[in-house]
Parts: sequence; C-alpha cells; structure tokens
Amino acid sequence: MNQPDRPAGLVVMLPSAATAVLPADLMSRLAGALRLVAPRAVAGFAEVRAGLSEVEVLVTGWGCPPLTGELLDAMPRLRAVVHAAGSVKLHVGPEVFARGIAVSSAADANAEPVVDFTLAVLQLAGKRAFAHARRYAEGRAPTFAVGERSGNDGRTVGVVGASRIGRRVIARLRAAGFRVLVNDPYLDAADAQALGAEPVELDELCRRSDVLTLHAPELPETRHMIDERRLALLPDGAIVVNTARGSLIDTDALVRACASGRVDAVLDVTTPEPLPAGHPLFALPNVWITPHLAGVQGTEVRRLGEYAVTEVERLLAGAPLAGAVHADQLAVLA
Repeated sequence: MNQPDRPAGLVVMLPSAATAVLPADLMSRLAGALRLVAPRAVAGFAEVRAGLSEVEVLVTGWGCPPLTGELLDAMPRLRAVVHAAGSVKLHVGPEVFARGIAVSSAADANAEPVVDFTLAVLQLAGKRAFAHARRYAEGRAPTFAVGERSGNDGRTVGVVGASRIGRRVIARLRAAGFRVLVNDPYLDAADAQALGAEPVELDELCRRSDVLTLHAPELPETRHMIDERRLALLPDGAIVVNTARGSLIDTDALVRACASGRVDAVLDVTTPEPLPAGHPLFALPNVWITPHLAGVQGTEVRRLGEYAVTEVERLLAGAPLAGAVHADQLAVLA
C-alpha cells in the first residue's frame, strides 16, 4: 500500500502499452516504492495536472509526450525520469538535463532480444535459408547448397557501430567462431581489441565482410552510410543485415544490388517504414523483411517494466542507475 512519506511518482505511457510493460505484479511493486498520484498509467499530463507539483519520479514509456519547459515548470520536484523502453530522444531534451534531472533508459533490457534476432537471422541468411524456403514454397525441387556462397564456417562479419547492441553482437559472433571487423568513430583500438574485433575504416570493412550487420544510430551523418558505392565494395554473395535504422541504407541502391543477385539482405527496418505493399524489395527472392520486430515482443515486453521498476528501487536506495543516460550521449543515441 502507498505510504504518504514515499516519493510521489507518475506513470506516463500509452495505457495499452502499460498493460504489457507493467502488469499487475510490477505495478504493485512500483506502488510499494512510490506514492503514485494516479493508480494506473496515463497517456498524458492534462488529466493529472493537479498532482504534478508533487511528482519526484516519472516512469515513462511508449507514447509519453515531450517533456517541455512548461511541463517541467509544473513538476518542480521532479528528480528522475525512468524510461520503461529504449530511446528517450522523443520525450527527453537538453532542458531535462539542464535542470539536473536524472534520466534512465531500459535500452539494455531491449538489447538482448535484438542481439538474439540478429544472430539468428545472420546465421540463417548465411545458409541462404530464406531463399531456399521461398523456392521450396514455390514447388521447386530443393537443392543441396554447395560452394562458397552458402554456409557460416570461416566467415568474416563486419559490425558497423559498437553500440550497446553492437558490442553484444560482437561478443556472440566471436563465441560462435566468426572473424569480426568493427567500424565506429567513437571506438579506440584498445576497446576494439578488448571486444575481440579488428577496427577498420568503413570502406575496408565493406570490402572484407561476408556479412555486414548494422548497429549504428540514426544521425544526419549516418544517413545512407551504406550507399551505392559501399554496396559495390561488398564481395559477391555478401549479406546485409539491418536491425538498427532503415535510414542507414540507401534503399534504392539496395534494391539494385539485391536485384542483381550479387548481394542478399535481411531487413527488420526500412526506409520508408512501413515499407509500402508492392515495394520491389518484397519481390526479391534473396531479401527477407520483417516489420521492426527484433526488439522486445510479446512475453519479452515485461523485461522493460522489470528493468524500470528495479531502477526506481535503485534510485530510492541511493544506488547508481544502471541505465543512466547523460546529456552528452543524447546526440548520438539511437
């Protein structure tokens, strides 16, 4: 039961999301840590405006409105924003940090399913499983894949972005026996060595990679970083895997590269997103597209709420936030 001396808190996210992110047991645990000014998640701030002046901890999620200066003025006691999802960029801006408000994200909880998905599709693509499945469904005789285009042994994987997810992907690739190259402007040679990856320039990474997997953030400087020229650098039979952001690849250039049969692709993200029905990529037998589902789905969504509630408990105990986001990270976060 809530106690009056506990810090006031508020959960702001789409109620439909809250049902999965904060099921009854987690909501009860949160209510044991905070004196909630609303008994359940609210989609916006207008309906609880009278209680905003008390709020010290905001638990946010999908659909939370931007935290404007006006809203922050209405919450003078606010000391932490704990986000029960990945990116905070849609609702947290520089002014939040300027006021000394701590920010935390559950991006770590979302990372592992993305890593699992990436490794799974990467290895299936290496066996050309998606193209073979399509041939099989069309009634064409199955063929035993031979030659250098199929299989995962001895492959080199180029990882673009030593991000939270990229680093985990590197570790898993190394454990599976792949040679790993990495490109990230913020990664120094010592860190790359500790990860077990060889740091190289992006052009060289493209030339040497049997598989190119993208884990960079969406920034002006990363838009179309994989363009026609860099796609042409990939070896024949190379595979492009994108579970990051669609804008990292020039879609039209990718269509041409895949239509030639020289490059295969596995895409969980696209530009535009969603990809319109009838788009040329859907028709290509060497392209497999999923609708942005690599992150937490179904039973996995609870991980976000578990992480956020634990962060609130950590905050109130005076411990460092495990998912802390700092002002200087905002510009380069996904």
